[in-house]
Amino acid sequence: MNMQVNMVSAINNALELSMKENDDVVLLGEDIGRDGGVFRVTEGLIDKFGEDRVIDTPLAESGIIGTSIGMALAGLHPIPEIQFAGFMFLSFSQIVNHAARYRTRSRSSFKVPMTVRTPVSGGVRTLEHHSESPEALYSHIGGLIVVEPSNPYDAKGLMIKASRMDDPVIFLEPTKLYRLTKQDIPEEAYEIPIGKANVIKSGNDLTIITYGTMVHTVKNVVEKKKVDAEIIDLRTINPIDEQTILASAKKTGRVIIVHEAPLSYGVGAEVSARIAEKAMFELKAPILRVASNSLPYPFPGYERFYIPNEKKIAMHIDKIMSA
Repeated sequence: MNMQVNMVSAINNALELSMKENDDVVLLGEDIGRDGGVFRVTEGLIDKFGEDRVIDTPLAESGIIGTSIGMALAGLHPIPEIQFAGFMFLSFSQIVNHAARYRTRSRSSFKVPMTVRTPVSGGVRTLEHHSESPEALYSHIGGLIVVEPSNPYDAKGLMIKASRMDDPVIFLEPTKLYRLTKQDIPEEAYEIPIGKANVIKSGNDLTIITYGTMVHTVKNVVEKKKVDAEIIDLRTINPIDEQTILASAKKTGRVIIVHEAPLSYGVGAEVSARIAEKAMFELKAPILRVASNSLPYPFPGYERFYIPNEKKIAMHIDKIMSA
C-alpha cells in the first residue's frame, strides 16, 4: 500500500516506524513533544511513545547533542532535532570532537549511533541562522555521514537507513521542501542506500549535479529549455557517489554543479576536483558551478538575488553548450 505525503509526513512516518522497530530509538529536542517541533515533524509521536522516548529539552543545542552522544555510547539510538541549522553551530564542538571521533578514538570499542536532524537552506524568507546550508562543513569532518533528501520518498528511506546505522548521521532537511510537493511512497519501512546518488533524468549532452532545494529548480530549467541533460541528485553528500558522477561526466562531457550553499569551498568544488582528476580528458568544456554568493545569508528581501535561480542556471547551460 502507498500513501501520498509531503516531506514532513514522510519523515514523521519514518521516525514512527523506526521507533516501533527499535525500542532504543529516542527523540529529543526543543518543543518536539507536545508541540511536535517547530515544523510539526514529530507531531503525535509523544502520544504514541510517551515522554520517556520523545523528550522536550531546554534551549541548549550543545546540551542536546552532548546528551545524545552519551545516550548513543550507552546503547541507545538518539535522534536529536536542532530547530535550525544555524543554531547547530553552538554544538559544533560536541559533533566534531566527540560524535565524529569516538569510534576512531576507542579503536571501534565504542560507537555513536546517532542521527541529528535539522532544517536547512532558504527560499522561505527567514533571517540568518534559519537559512544556512552547512553540508560542506560537516562533510569535511571525518567520521560523519551527511545526507540531504530532495523529496518525500528519499527522506523516509534515508531516515530509516540512518536509524539503523552505528555511526553519526547529519540529516539535513530543506525547509522549503517540507511541504512543497507530495509523493506516493510505501507505507512500510524501506531503505535508501547511503552513498548512492539518484539519476533522476538520463541525458547525453550535459550532466547537472545537484541536491536539496536545487533539484526542483534544475528540473524546471531543463524541462523549459528542452536540453538533453542528465540530472543527478546526490542525496548523500558524504560519502559521495563518485562512481555515478564520473560515469555521467564521461558520457556527456559537460558538467554543471548546482547547490544553494555558498560557492567558495563548497560541495561543487569537491565534485569538480574529482571530475578533473579522473575524467578530465573526456570533458568537452570546463566544469561550471552555480551557487549562492560567498557572503552571509542576506535579509529576506534580498534572498532572491542570493540563491541560484532558473535564469542563472539557464545562462550557465547556454554557456557550457556553446563551448
